[in-house]
Amino acid sequence: MWENKDIKKILISEDQIKTRSAELGRQITEDYKDCEEPLLLVALLRGSVPFLAELMKHIDLDIQVDFMDVSSYQGTKSTDIRIIKDLDTSIQGMNILLVEDIIDTGKTIKEVVKTLKHKGANSVKIVALLNKPEGRMVDVNADYNGFEIENEFVVGYGLDFNQRYRCLPYVGVLKEECYQN
Repeated sequence: MWENKDIKKILISEDQIKTRSAELGRQITEDYKDCEEPLLLVALLRGSVPFLAELMKHIDLDIQVDFMDVSSYQGTKSTDIRIIKDLDTSIQGMNILLVEDIIDTGKTIKEVVKTLKHKGANSVKIVALLNKPEGRMVDVNADYNGFEIENEFVVGYGLDFNQRYRCLPYVGVLKEECYQN
């Protein structure tokens, strides 16, 4: 496994992520197997892309994929939510599964769910690789959770700090000296 000197500890290994993604994929397949319309996976750029790529291999359904780019972080601080790239697909009457890397404050995901429902989605559910309930500022929960984590600053497997560390094949805790000034 590729090590990085800035990582305090590996929290979740690549094998654990693959195993959990397969479990989630089976559950999602079961839950949506009777839907007539294809399931639309909406991934939030950029952090959710590795999780999306792994998860969709394990969903045995006719699925479609689209992306939104929503920004709410600058460094380690949660800021106002901005939609940078909206969907290319009309979602009127569709079942949406929102794919997220981490639910922390909940502010971003709550705003995105509200937006998707306003655009006419039939249903909007959330699948998150990581759930950090201690960081919650608004009431929102994923319908499908990969892993619940403590209130630590994590990177890897798509998660970043100022666009760094996304390519790590695991989720790790970033050393404090890497992000404290």
